[in-house]
Amino acid sequence: MKRGFYILVLAIVLVSCSDFQKTLKSEDTSAKFEMAEELYNTGKWSKSFRLLDQILQKYRGKPQAEKLTFMHAMCLYNMKEYYRSSYHLDKFTDIYPQSEKAEEASFLSAKGYYYNSPVYSKEQKETIEAIEKFQLFVNAHPNSQYLNEANSLVKELDFKLEKKAFEIAKQYDLIKDYKASIKSFNNFLLEFPGTTLRSEAFYYRLDAAYNLAILSVDYLKEERLNDAIGYYNALKKAYPNTTNLENATVMYNHLQEELKTIMTKS
Repeated sequence: MKRGFYILVLAIVLVSCSDFQKTLKSEDTSAKFEMAEELYNTGKWSKSFRLLDQILQKYRGKPQAEKLTFMHAMCLYNMKEYYRSSYHLDKFTDIYPQSEKAEEASFLSAKGYYYNSPVYSKEQKETIEAIEKFQLFVNAHPNSQYLNEANSLVKELDFKLEKKAFEIAKQYDLIKDYKASIKSFNNFLLEFPGTTLRSEAFYYRLDAAYNLAILSVDYLKEERLNDAIGYYNALKKAYPNTTNLENATVMYNHLQEELKTIMTKS
């Protein structure tokens, strides 16, 4: 019984594949249109795309062109070919700005850029492009049904940029380029004032300033000790309950001792 069922299913699949190949090779544009739409509606994106790709130019300027152009772009999107799908979705909105699908196309184009955004440790060109695309979308469609999702995705993309900048500043500290680390953390705090990494940035800025001060030559030491103490005070005032406060206080006490030693010498 089961064997007969599997044979029947196999036969249906083979006939279906045969019909597709015949239509793909034929010159019948309307048959290709019909099959492309049928395949699209059943989620067979790759096959639908191949047919649409053959006939799209033949429908330019005709009433069916808008529908075909959108389906063509959506096949690519559903095939996860996001670079190409975003290009074609943008093209769709340029050609058909008044289409009922224009809002969806604009949002999915931006979402395609979002999917191409790499992990934070890599170059963030695509992340910046995605944020810009979402901003254009929000400006054009401020009351969109996709607004909440767009804002959520932008927040996620923004965090990648924050994390990237934070890790660069932290890396300077790890390789003992303390001046570069302090500068990078100061820039980070100016650029991302609402970051969730703010407390850690305060702490690692202090850490870099502490090491720079302790290792400084005598004629630079007093100024750098006072700078580091200032960073400690800023951390304690902004985040009195931070888990890093104990380590920060150890640094602070050492800085005070060094400062007393210098003042005694002078």
